[in-house]
Amino acid sequence: MTDPQTALASEADDVERHACPRCHASSGSPCRSRSGAVAGTYHTGRFTKVPRLAKLLRVPTPADRGPGQPWRPGTPAPAPVDPDTPSADIRIGYARCSSLTQELQSQLDALAGHGIPRDKIFSEKISTRVRVRPQFEAALAAAREIKAHAPHCRVIFTVNEMKRLGRDAAELTALADHLTAHGLVLEMLAGPLQGMYDPSGPGRLLFGFFAAMAETERENIRESTLEGLDAAARKGNHGGRPPVITDDMLHTVLRRRANGETVEGIQPDLLIPTGRRKGHNPSLSSIYRALAEHDKRQAYPDAVEQAHADFAATEQ
Repeated sequence: MTDPQTALASEADDVERHACPRCHASSGSPCRSRSGAVAGTYHTGRFTKVPRLAKLLRVPTPADRGPGQPWRPGTPAPAPVDPDTPSADIRIGYARCSSLTQELQSQLDALAGHGIPRDKIFSEKISTRVRVRPQFEAALAAAREIKAHAPHCRVIFTVNEMKRLGRDAAELTALADHLTAHGLVLEMLAGPLQGMYDPSGPGRLLFGFFAAMAETERENIRESTLEGLDAAARKGNHGGRPPVITDDMLHTVLRRRANGETVEGIQPDLLIPTGRRKGHNPSLSSIYRALAEHDKRQAYPDAVEQAHADFAATEQ
């Protein structure tokens, strides 16, 4: 049973969060009478601002406020804090690429540029085909630990793009379940779901949709690679036909384009090293096609690797 004095003090605290429109007592102070003393009750226009007290006829001033004593302004009460309101955002970053030939720095720079300290960014070069990713698990563990020690903070697991998280819809859905269970928020800095994502909210369906789309795109790349390998093998070129744009040429295009040059400006300096058109410049369409294939390999390297593995298995 609640002590009457405790209940009265609680009511007074709630009332004194508001200034009085009648006696002009400031917040944190009891009401005052016309004689300048502490009033025996709070004025109606003041206590009715508190919803749970609005229907009462009177709210007495507690004894510790000194009713009848000379009135003095008190200290304004602090604003109430909703226990569910986070006091701060704490971010844990994760960056991943699939192979040693890919670069992580752009992801690391994006995460750091988003205000995440370097010591809270976890990174690794590992394929999503590997089910156990040590740094990914370490990042999740760090996020869980922070949330456990600071439950009123919003702990945000931040990645550059969705594809850094998992290889298929099942993995991404499992991750969403994990984030929900531990009260974590997911944030993506780029891609179709750029922004904050709360797995427990309506965004869950949208997240699942994009996961399914990513899985479909990966399968399309695998199938198109298989078809290319099969077509080349039928012509006697096992492993694929010699590309018009070699790796060295592609790296040259990527490097010079990164420095601001156009493909049209780079094309005259490229020479085909082998084949019927040896010594000629590759066509612009060949260069753009090679760039598109490069982007696909960068986005879904596992799909290309899997296609080569599947094709090799059929050749045995």
